[in-house]
Amino acid sequence: MKINDSIEIADWEVTEQFVRASGPGGQNVNKVASAVELRFEAERSPNLPDPVKRRLKRLAGRRWTKDGAVVLQVSEERSQARNREIARERLRALIAAAAEKPKRRVKTRVPLGQKRKRLEEKRRRGEVKALRGEPRGE
Repeated sequence: MKINDSIEIADWEVTEQFVRASGPGGQNVNKVASAVELRFEAERSPNLPDPVKRRLKRLAGRRWTKDGAVVLQVSEERSQARNREIARERLRALIAAAAEKPKRRVKTRVPLGQKRKRLEEKRRRGEVKALRGEPRGE
């Protein structure tokens, strides 16, 4: 399975298991295992660089298992073949998102004029509020 120019997943890294799905399908739903559970051994994958594995772990969230695999479950369609395609496409999209290196944040400073303006407004507001109280007797 080709992800991008530099990452390609081997067949042995992905295993699929078919289980019965709930939902539409009539009597067929009790007989046919149409839902797919796709398991990708990400931690053991020689094709994924370490930074991509770390980002994939963060993106996968609860789908990441303790032994370092990504598990996707799909039971959207009645067709086993279509569910299999959807699961593979989701895995491809997840790995592609992890492969993109995030941009570094460039720190910016608040301009001094803006800082002065904020403090001046704050001081004025304080004065208005101070004048709201009961008049102090002399």
